[in-house]
Amino acid sequence: MACNLAHGAHAVAASMESPIEVTKKMASEASVEDLLSADGYLFCAPENLATVSGEMAEFFHRCYYHVFESHGDSSRLLGRPC
Repeated sequence: MACNLAHGAHAVAASMESPIEVTKKMASEASVEDLLSADGYLFCAPENLATVSGEMAEFFHRCYYHVFESHGDSSRLLGRPC
């Protein structure tokens, strides 16, 4: 699933004549620093009963508050494509 997503991203970027670099990481290996250093995001995960996998949910929970400004009301990820 992740390979197909990366392939599709490369195909779209090529059609727009815009270079793209896709870095694949498992949710358990991805960090807040990875989120903050990226220009955009492609997330893929199997769903079970209309929710993402436990590993992906844990990633979102682990990183959520850390991507907000110190005053806590503005995400440092705003404006990045997802």
